[in-house]
Amino acid sequence: MTTLALKYRPRLLSDLVGQEGSVKALANALKRAKESGRIHQAYLFAGVRGTGKTSTARILARALNCAEGPTATPCGACDPCRAAEQPDSSLDIVEIDAASRASVADARALREQVQTRPAFCRYRIYIIDEVHMLSTEAFNALLKVIEEPPPHAIFVLATTELQDVPDTIKSRVQIFPFRLIPVGLIEGRLRHVCEQEGVEAEGGSLRLLAEAGQGSMRDALTILDRVISAGDGKVLEEAVREQLGIVSAHLVQGVMSALAIGDTASLVEACRELAEQGADWATFWRELVLAFRDRLEEEARAARGPQELLRWARMLHLLLSRERDLRDSSLPRVVVELALITAAQLPHLAPLDALVSGTAAAGVPMRPSGPPAGPPPVPFRAPQAAPAPEGPRRPVPAQPPQTPSASSAPAARPVPGTPDLLRAACSEALRQAPGLRALSTAPQMAADLRWEPPVLRFRFPGNVRQTFQELEREKASPHLLAALAAVLPGLEAVDIHFDDEGSPAVSDRPEDRLRREPAFQDLLRLSGGEVLEIRREG
Repeated sequence: MTTLALKYRPRLLSDLVGQEGSVKALANALKRAKESGRIHQAYLFAGVRGTGKTSTARILARALNCAEGPTATPCGACDPCRAAEQPDSSLDIVEIDAASRASVADARALREQVQTRPAFCRYRIYIIDEVHMLSTEAFNALLKVIEEPPPHAIFVLATTELQDVPDTIKSRVQIFPFRLIPVGLIEGRLRHVCEQEGVEAEGGSLRLLAEAGQGSMRDALTILDRVISAGDGKVLEEAVREQLGIVSAHLVQGVMSALAIGDTASLVEACRELAEQGADWATFWRELVLAFRDRLEEEARAARGPQELLRWARMLHLLLSRERDLRDSSLPRVVVELALITAAQLPHLAPLDALVSGTAAAGVPMRPSGPPAGPPPVPFRAPQAAPAPEGPRRPVPAQPPQTPSASSAPAARPVPGTPDLLRAACSEALRQAPGLRALSTAPQMAADLRWEPPVLRFRFPGNVRQTFQELEREKASPHLLAALAAVLPGLEAVDIHFDDEGSPAVSDRPEDRLRREPAFQDLLRLSGGEVLEIRREG
């Protein structure tokens, strides 16, 4: 019994699906050969499996040897055309599997055989499949005959690994790339085959088959053949999912909905159901990622706000980052559950300003915001119980206990109280802000940093002006002000002052002299480091 992949194998260049570029180039080459009597004698077809490389090589053999040829539309009735349908029985079409005949002896035998003229056709066609499997010595033996072939010989090489073919061979052949076939074209071809076979196809079953082919028409037709057998002559979506190990679309959509609202209980229940069904976790993960990708596209086309788009994008990024863990783990269910529960909590993470203000700790409900582009930021919190470094501790009058209420929530954010805490807070805020990480060393490198509400004042030595000229340019940037305002409530402006090159430093502390040292500044800039603490030893 002939399989569908063989029965519907292309017989003409026009039958090839998804390879329009290569088809057009070959048709033009055949047309010129008909007019001039000259044609290139070595071709290399490169592409993934099932995209039509060997079929095109046979079509080219028919087109070159047809009684009306060379022509892009062979008649199919003459003796050469009929012989091309059965290459194994034709003396003038020689197919060689390089995977099993890769030795130098085979290449030398081919080189001697090439000198024999065709038996009854115009050309003798040599089709070498999987040519990348030839040994280096075999390639060297083949090189000369490909470079200067006898006028009656045509070579068609086919490979799935173009990078493994020596450059010396590639420089002597015309290379035709065979692309992955788009899903829509595969689906259309499958529908045509079902109509020709009188097979009824249900709903989106053909779409699933086309996607399962992963760009290979032959693979898709092979799967269709299997599904038709399993469905008693029908292509049912449930049978397709069962044959391919794809979980139901309803379950995938349920998981995505549970992720959107953070329903961890439903996610755990879905994982239990998948385990009971014996589902393939990798296949389920692929379906879920594709569903998320489609949802993200819908949100983008609907012109949603940046927070909503980032929310879906962050969850999709997390799912993609766990794909390798899923493949390598011996406990895929645990990997899936952990990733889903983590992704479900992303929309509910508190933003940086809420953490700094303490509203998250106070239990005040917050509107879910889009997840940040990186790891959750670590806000600066000034220690509340530490005594002030200057002056004696004063007694604090006792306050009567108050019942927690909305009015008793903290009204102001903690403000850094010491110069060192101010430097650390500003550095952390700049490091967490997108696009401002390069400026995070500026607070530590400043000779003097003062918070005089509503202005934050930087003072640098004059010899570092070039190092921090970007900070000077960005001092009025809304992004910079917003990042620093997260730790300095009420900030309205940033003032930057550079001392004159020759003027003496205002502060002569050892740590300030170290910050003004050019070599130390260069070290920080090159290493991406920052000053966290300066200690005096001894």
